[in-house]
Amino acid sequence: MSVIDYLIFGVYMAGVLAIGFYHFRRNETAEDYYVGGRKVEAHHVGLSIVATDVGGGFSIGLGGLGFTMGLAGTWLLFTGLVGAWLSAVLIIPRIKRIDKEHGMMTYPDFLRHRYGNTVALVAAIISGLGYLGFTGGQILAGAKLASATLFSQLPFGLDPLTFSIYTIATITVLYTVIGGLKAVIYTDTAQWGILMIGLLFVTIPVTLWELTKRGGIGMLFSHLPDGHLSFFNIAPVEFINWMVTIIPIWLIGMTLYQRMFACRNEAEAKKAWYIAGLFEYPIMAFTGVFLGMCARVVFPGAEAEMAMPRLIKEILPIGITGIVIASYFSAIMSTADSCLMASSGNVVNDIIQRHLWPSAGEKALMRLSQIATLLIGVLAVLLASRFQTVLDAILYAYAFMVSGLFIPTLGAYFWRGSSPTGALLAMLSGGTFSLIALTRNYEMWGGLDASFYGIAISAVVFVVFSLLIPGRRVSKQQSMIQ
Repeated sequence: MSVIDYLIFGVYMAGVLAIGFYHFRRNETAEDYYVGGRKVEAHHVGLSIVATDVGGGFSIGLGGLGFTMGLAGTWLLFTGLVGAWLSAVLIIPRIKRIDKEHGMMTYPDFLRHRYGNTVALVAAIISGLGYLGFTGGQILAGAKLASATLFSQLPFGLDPLTFSIYTIATITVLYTVIGGLKAVIYTDTAQWGILMIGLLFVTIPVTLWELTKRGGIGMLFSHLPDGHLSFFNIAPVEFINWMVTIIPIWLIGMTLYQRMFACRNEAEAKKAWYIAGLFEYPIMAFTGVFLGMCARVVFPGAEAEMAMPRLIKEILPIGITGIVIASYFSAIMSTADSCLMASSGNVVNDIIQRHLWPSAGEKALMRLSQIATLLIGVLAVLLASRFQTVLDAILYAYAFMVSGLFIPTLGAYFWRGSSPTGALLAMLSGGTFSLIALTRNYEMWGGLDASFYGIAISAVVFVVFSLLIPGRRVSKQQSMIQ
């Protein structure tokens, strides 16, 4: 990278932080901070969902999938399209009805409405821990990008990846602490637009031109391994694992509930989710995977997830490199700050405010949120150093949340017979199983992900104990969500 690229990168980052400061000065209540005052436009919310869901982590991960398996890697984000549109049709109409009545701010607020305080508290703990892991994955994604581009050569024998982890974490946590959801959403819109323009209209054409100079675009056919140009170069069990792990997150994702509550009404929320689905698949899915395939042709011996950042660094013209890397970096920040806000929201709104400090005022809650975000950011840095690949970190965090929370949430929406006891035991059993299986690296039967069995265990426990211990009767108002 040239001095011009570094200058562009620095100016870009300063502009993003300035937007965060601008909105920070206008956040007066916890509602402003966590749900954007409930008046954010659909297109901003939709693009923010994509930036948060795909972000830099899946962007870098998609390049790795394109490198290792080719076009079949696009199925990963097909799950995002399915999840977004199912949520728009089945979930948003229900949640917006009760949000209109109760003014909710978090995902556990919904479970509290249906099951009571104990279930909501356990859900907040599971969600908070899951988003902590997700944040660690995003920090690692940013570090991989930075270590391959910005900090590839450092003095004094400093390790590029380690240095990048701490640098990325410092910038991300600073931005998150000062900004609220409105700042996140509006910067997401700009960042995602720049990223897509940089990839679709600059990076891809320049990459194709580079292939032409090296021997022609036909190298994509002659230099890629067999199966890379097939959509079926994927084991069925891997596709099932992606579906089981990722689609349910659209039902339980704290970051998604915050954006549902940020929309003015049901129509705006559904429009936002349709926009998000289309941008995930086919637009981002094919863009990321295709660049990963090109990176394999140009740098066949590179590490899978490092090949695309290297491609961006070495073939883009001076000035353009800085813009594309800055936009990637910002996409990573967009996901990380959303996840940090989700985790701090669980801690502050669902745990401290509800159970430890119910008399806290709005200003105190604002400051408490900033402190919680800072501490969670520090923990995320420690997690980032323990994962070997970006996708592992992200999918593990997903699996942990999905196994414990998916079935009870599904029951809250669609089964009037579901009970608080059934929900609580299902959360504990499903989440605990996946946590043990993942941390001890148990080999699952049939090659299925641990979350598949975690969900199955959670479902059995949920149904059995809901029938054995029915709990309180569902009120007429609560039955509206059915």
